[in-house]
Amino acid sequence: MANQQQLDLLKQEVATAWNMWREEHPGTAIELNGVDLSEANLGEVNLAGADLSFANLSRADLNNANLSKARLVRADLSGANLAGADLSAADLREANLREANLRDADLAGADLSKADLREARLYWALLEGALITPEKLSQTRVGGDSL
Repeated sequence: MANQQQLDLLKQEVATAWNMWREEHPGTAIELNGVDLSEANLGEVNLAGADLSFANLSRADLNNANLSKARLVRADLSGANLAGADLSAADLREANLREANLRDADLAGADLSKADLREARLYWALLEGALITPEKLSQTRVGGDSL
């Protein structure tokens, strides 16, 4: 269940309120599963280790966000801007990343099992050690080529 106080804080100006709060509360579990943050401006947000399972982040701007070790199981990230985001060791099983921009994203060690990456842009993304289900890669773009 999502923590309403955390959600309200996250909806404020990210660069100041949320990230400062994270620095002041480094051991606090971030419970945002099932929240609707579609089209939210979350650039450079620190959501490392957060539980965002089943969250709606469609068309959200998450450029340069820290989502390392985040739990994004079955999250909707369709059309999201994740350029330069740190998704290393993130759990993205069955996530919807259709048409997402993952340019320069760090997906090293991420679990993308059964994630929908159709038409996603993975130009220069780091995929070392990532688990990917091949049948969900239709028209994915990596380095300018489709898979």
